[in-house]
Amino acid sequence: MLGILVHGDNHFVVRGPLPCRDISLALIRHWSLIQIGGTTPSELDGWRIITSEFRENLTWAVVVPGDTEISKAVTQLLNELSARGVRIHDSRFEVW
Repeated sequence: MLGILVHGDNHFVVRGPLPCRDISLALIRHWSLIQIGGTTPSELDGWRIITSEFRENLTWAVVVPGDTEISKAVTQLLNELSARGVRIHDSRFEVW
């Protein structure tokens, strides 16, 4: 499965199943800090950042608030995903 994990003005295209709220937050924390020589915690092994994918292949989306606003391009992508029936999960309001 493929999805997008959005955090403020940053986003990650991700290969893996829809992460729960807690895993989404852990992925954001793990991927937002550069850790030279660091290892990925085993509970996050099911997800990988990918650099290129067709938007039509995205099947899930999670938004985690950040200190900055979501970019216009990512907002447009989220709107397109929603229009084709992909649920946009917002970590502020829901636990899934």
